[in-house]
Amino acid sequence: MDQTRYQGVFTALVTPMVNGRIAWSELDALVERQIEAGIDGLVPVGTTGESPTVSMDEHVEIVRHVVKKAAGRVPVIAGAGANSTDEALHLTRECDRAGADALLQVTPYYNKPSQEGLLRHFGAIAEATKKPIVLYSIPGRAVIEVAIPTLVKLVERHENIRTIKEAGGRVFRASQMIDALGDKITVLSGEDEHTVPYLSVGATGVISVASNVVPEAMVKMVHAALAGDYATARAMHQKLYPLFRDLFVEPSPAPCKYAMVKAGIISSDCVRLPLAELSAASRPLLDSSLAKALA
Repeated sequence: MDQTRYQGVFTALVTPMVNGRIAWSELDALVERQIEAGIDGLVPVGTTGESPTVSMDEHVEIVRHVVKKAAGRVPVIAGAGANSTDEALHLTRECDRAGADALLQVTPYYNKPSQEGLLRHFGAIAEATKKPIVLYSIPGRAVIEVAIPTLVKLVERHENIRTIKEAGGRVFRASQMIDALGDKITVLSGEDEHTVPYLSVGATGVISVASNVVPEAMVKMVHAALAGDYATARAMHQKLYPLFRDLFVEPSPAPCKYAMVKAGIISSDCVRLPLAELSAASRPLLDSSLAKALA
């Protein structure tokens, strides 16, 4: 079992769409652009990849497509979570067979399981694959989070649970995890704006939305921090912060897709309902922050 300590920038890939259909050639080009920019890994079909609205068949095909295009050059951590354990198990097995290097597993949303429910849910998934499991705690979308005692139990019980994407917006959570588990846990920031603070207390990277738009800049920022060059990392953070903020001015990934069209990366900002394209009122704000990031 490969228990790589994930480090660097892992892009939470958008799923390019035109007229509601997946634009496979644009997905190929996006993967290639990311790898050429020096990205450390790819995360297809998370929330940024519109996992709630692609079909099960599309979900697995996107993972298979990204794995084939990446061709082993960077690891592929496939989104495979659901708020039904049976669905998460199905996606886990299918994404495993599709060649994913690891599986991203979000806390179940809407039905709000207890911590005991989380233990059983993630435990069942960990036992269904030998691939590494990356837990994903995001209370802003799922209401619940992975409590520290729950994380400790999961790491103790399952050798393929050694990484967590933390998107709770509180730096002390990373410190708590590392204090409780030391080098048994790898913490990745789940929010671009908190990446440098998280790295400063022991996290090793980020699963990034912004790197869809500015991969080279994100690599420069994160790799500088990992090398101990916080002067460069802070300067890059300040330059990119308006973009970090405005990529969530409306529900993601609509702002990200708009920015990618403006930057000439994809051809359409199409998102599937119930999401809608970025409103006209928000576009000037993102135009400004994008111009600063690209300057």
